[in-house]
Amino acid sequence: MSEAMGAVSEDPFTTHRGLLFTVAYEILGSAADAEDVLQESWLRWASADRGDVHDPRAYLVRIVTRQALNLLRASSRRREEYVGPWLPEPLLTTPDVADDVVLAESVSVAMLTVLETLGPTERAVFVLREVFDVPFDEIADAVGKAPATVRQIAHRARDHVAARRPRVAVDSSEHDRVVRRFIAALESGDVQALMDVLAPDVVSVTDSGGLVSGAARRPLFGAEKVVAFLRGSLAKLDTTFEIAPIRVNGLLGARIVIGGELLAAVSFTVEGGRISRVFSVANPHKLSGIGSEAPLAR
Repeated sequence: MSEAMGAVSEDPFTTHRGLLFTVAYEILGSAADAEDVLQESWLRWASADRGDVHDPRAYLVRIVTRQALNLLRASSRRREEYVGPWLPEPLLTTPDVADDVVLAESVSVAMLTVLETLGPTERAVFVLREVFDVPFDEIADAVGKAPATVRQIAHRARDHVAARRPRVAVDSSEHDRVVRRFIAALESGDVQALMDVLAPDVVSVTDSGGLVSGAARRPLFGAEKVVAFLRGSLAKLDTTFEIAPIRVNGLLGARIVIGGELLAAVSFTVEGGRISRVFSVANPHKLSGIGSEAPLAR
């Protein structure tokens, strides 16, 4: 029995599952879709002729990338018809994700939101090259393009992302301090403390999918509008709310619970000692990833 279990655990798909999930998630921005891709990829792997597989890791990444691209293209219309802003599904992550700076940045909600502005092939190429350092010839095989074309796509995607990502890198300890200040200010209802922790030009984006009454369906711009909306929303509650720090997509974020039910998972971008972006996911269909820690790997 123990030998059989050991043989199963040594299967390359099992060994690389964290990596494969991360690849699919970063291409799709959806944990549920990433799991679907892994299930389909497992079926293909199970029926593959292993004698033709010389590099299982590369082979599996190729399968997952192709399946993720197919699903991303098929879901484009669904996202176009989405009610309100679309944000990636948040993930509960382990503290050690922050130790890998490249991984933490690549799965951050801020980065995934930037990746949404890329076309499907550009997104896949960027993720494979910049995050996982996959050779160009392997990427070309995965996306069905010539290596020279993939190099051009990678260059364009890198420039596109660089122009839209946060300009100043913030270490995780500073990020944590600022987020904890925000949580404390919101808990206490201290309006001035909230204003002090938010950048004057802060942008708040809420993804409710049109399923949560009272949720903002358009981005809010400026600290005064964000604070006014928060105060107004909390004043309408007929029960107490709880806000607690959690690790969301590699960085400290928060979960908001009302009446014992998870209302939203919140992520933040910190720049210059203040919060410059607030990303709140309140769509109940997107909160399953907050239930248990995601198996991210690079």
